[in-house]
This record gives sequence, C-alpha cells and structure tokens, in this order.
Amino acid sequence: MEKQPIKELEVFINPNPGRDYEIHMECPEFTCLCPRTGQPDFATVDIDYIPDRLCIELKSLKLYLWSYRNEGAFHEAVVNKILDDLAAACQPRHMRVVGEFYVRGGIYTTVTAEYEGKTGKSRNKGKHGK
Repeated sequence: MEKQPIKELEVFINPNPGRDYEIHMECPEFTCLCPRTGQPDFATVDIDYIPDRLCIELKSLKLYLWSYRNEGAFHEAVVNKILDDLAAACQPRHMRVVGEFYVRGGIYTTVTAEYEGKTGKSRNKGKHGK
C-alpha cells in the first residue's frame, strides 16, 4: 500500500520524561513551491527539541513534510508553520526548526524559529542570531 502525504503528526510517550535530552532530526529532502513562480524550492530542515511528555513519531514526520511538496509557501512562513504544528503535537520543553533553503537567484536563505514550552513563546531568529 502506497502512503500519501498527510498533515497529521503522530506522537508517542517519552520513555524518559524525567530527563532533559535533545532529539535532532535532519530532513535533507524538503521541498515546497515558490508561491510567486511555482518553481520548486529545496531545503534541509533541521529539527531539535527537548521532549516533555511526548515525542514525534518519525514516519508521520516524513509524511507530514512530504505534504508540503506541492504547496506554495514563502520560506519564512513554512518554517514557522512546521514549528507551530510540531510544537502543538508534542508540546516540547524547547524546540528549534531551521530551514536552510538552497540557492535561488544567487541567495541562500536560512530561517530559524524557536519555541519555549514553559513560557509558550515563539521566537524567530536570522542565520546569525544566537
């Protein structure tokens, strides 16, 4: 049975909720469409998070990211949407999503968005913001 892209993210119970540890996921095959030209945009999306009670299930993450393949989205919007959806699904202690988009018109774009679970705040940073 062939799987289809989906927007639903599955989670599972964190096996070590009493410990802060970081999960890193690197997704080098992310694609979406430029909303102005319809041309494909390619990126590596890095996701780092400290889980609280729940962790993101990887196959559902793959299908979720695949769902952007035929959608038009500005880089800034898609990275923030991914962060919002992932944070809503697993409510982590901390999460960072970085989209490193391949060159287009001689310009590389990196968008970083962060979420702090305890305060419920989101924070956006440029490539050099630490």
